[in-house]
Amino acid sequence: MKWMIRSFIIIALALCAAQAYGIEGVEIVPDVVYGHKHGMALTFDVYKPKQKANGVGILFMVSGGWRSRWRPPEQSIGWFKPMLDKGFTVFAVRHGSSPKYVIPEIIEDVRRSVRFIRLRAKDFDVDPERLGVAGASAGGHLSLMLGTASDNGDPDSKDEVLRVSDRVAAVVAYFPPTDIRSWVNKLPDYPALNFEEEKAAACSPLLHVSKDDPPTLLIHGDKDELVPLEHSENILAEFKKHKVTSELLVIKGAGHGFQGEDGKRAADSLVAWFEKHLLKK
Repeated sequence: MKWMIRSFIIIALALCAAQAYGIEGVEIVPDVVYGHKHGMALTFDVYKPKQKANGVGILFMVSGGWRSRWRPPEQSIGWFKPMLDKGFTVFAVRHGSSPKYVIPEIIEDVRRSVRFIRLRAKDFDVDPERLGVAGASAGGHLSLMLGTASDNGDPDSKDEVLRVSDRVAAVVAYFPPTDIRSWVNKLPDYPALNFEEEKAAACSPLLHVSKDDPPTLLIHGDKDELVPLEHSENILAEFKKHKVTSELLVIKGAGHGFQGEDGKRAADSLVAWFEKHLLKK
């Protein structure tokens, strides 16, 4: 329970910092529907710089403890400001949330969000081949799943969205769980982990690394007691083994979340990674 509460506090502090910035120079399109399940809409908010959008889209996974909560989009702009200032269009993606939904279902939601954005890329003025994904904690896990276990879509699907690839071109993951096998049905405070154990491997990005994975940056504190640093170290070793462009930035003394200068360093590194790997030369 402490993990969930602290994760929410960390994300809430980062997002609520938005109130200090305002929305001048940014076009916000709220609650774009990218799918439906059980009579409910799956949505994301779009944040686009009005003057200098560069055609790159960054999907941000709104997820903490695999819970995905709505808030007025204006309150989130502070977290996205470093990306918006560099001309990136940001998609704040919400998924079917725990406790209603479990991780295998949640992964399918975020896959669909990528497919939808690629299909409608012209509507958002982004290049479908220059999409990045980022997230923290559970959001980092989902980002890595998109990076390591994507596909080209199902050409035989009756749903035009599902016929589209869910591949992304770059990933940044803050303190991500990378192997959830030992957690499934073991942590009662995290309902999203309560599913068939035989599906755990399919939901662990560590086990899906391959040579065609996109450039990936991991950012992790060495004092993280909720998702230990070894999660990032282990997947970095797999990336290196398969010659995937990858780096691990270790924030000394940081726990499960970054504050002050640590937060700025992480944000600057995120932006630099996407600039390096997504901007046209």
